[in-house]
Amino acid sequence: MFELDLLTSLFLASVVIQLVYFWGVFSRFVFYKKKKTSSEFQPVSVVITAKNEYYNLKKNLPLILEQDYPDFEVVVVNDCSEDDTEYLLKKLSETYSHLKIATIFNNVNFFSGKKFPLSVGIKSAQNEILLLTDADCAPSSPKWIEQMQSNFIDNEDIVLGYGAYQSLPGFLNKLIRVDTIFIALQYFSYALSGIPYMGVGRNLAYKKSLFYKNKGFTKHYQVKSGDDDLFINTAATRKNISIEINKESFTYSKPKITFKDWIYQKKRHFSTSQYYKFKHKLLLGLFAFTQFSFYLLFIFLLIYSKQNIIVAISLFILRMGSFLFIFKKCMKQLDEKNLFLISPLFEIIFIFLNPVIVLSNLILTQKKWK
Repeated sequence: MFELDLLTSLFLASVVIQLVYFWGVFSRFVFYKKKKTSSEFQPVSVVITAKNEYYNLKKNLPLILEQDYPDFEVVVVNDCSEDDTEYLLKKLSETYSHLKIATIFNNVNFFSGKKFPLSVGIKSAQNEILLLTDADCAPSSPKWIEQMQSNFIDNEDIVLGYGAYQSLPGFLNKLIRVDTIFIALQYFSYALSGIPYMGVGRNLAYKKSLFYKNKGFTKHYQVKSGDDDLFINTAATRKNISIEINKESFTYSKPKITFKDWIYQKKRHFSTSQYYKFKHKLLLGLFAFTQFSFYLLFIFLLIYSKQNIIVAISLFILRMGSFLFIFKKCMKQLDEKNLFLISPLFEIIFIFLNPVIVLSNLILTQKKWK
């Protein structure tokens, strides 16, 4: 009896903590309405790194070069490409005078990943406002630059944007898009709560002076990933950050088409989370832990505690109703469609999948050190 009462109490605690996250943190984003923006068109430097990205650049770069914005340049860093990227960039530069090319040759980048070529691109940029994206990303509209830069008012040094994935047929595509929504819900909500912890390099803007003030990526240069989230984790404060969620400001990328490639991508992203500030790891970990314990304890109570079954079901409905409401509103904010009904299933998948990925990263790291 005592054990069942304890399980009921733990289940209640998990529900309460989850509700605090939903209505105290995530509600800040789902009810967010943009209040004021700058009407001034400030000079912007779009920075893109590319390694063997000929086909993506051929498709997406003209969409960026032809943005409806009066004063911008596009800096593309050709990072040791062995395809026709160099030829394509030279050809485009003949048509677009605001395209600037920076080339990195073999044996120059002693560190793997984007940080070195991105640093080269930032140093090559002429303007204070930097707008970062990837070669495989396409802006959702000709107003992408205008929407992102309009947030640099008052003391804002960083603007977080939404990097979405294309909607394609298949289970994996839905899984990737729901994962992207979950992640965006968290980093947007935490930023609005005054606890910013990450952004995504597919759509991210910050000031060049902030980059130099924080000595670039030197604080985490040993980490292959993290040119986006670890930099924001280091440089962002509650007062210097803003978000942009007008659908004209989104970027869209082609998602992975195999489960193996997507898992590798997620493992790379998770590898940076261990370097987050302690408070961020604590808050993110507490949500994930109570999310897991909520489902686990509910199953135990259904099986072993018939006298508390009505209480358990009532709390389950309360928490699940809150989740569905928040997720539905989040989808609307991010202009995502056709994912609502399947979202509870994907939540359960991620509850078990994410810890496995994190654990596998830790095991691999330990093996490397040995």
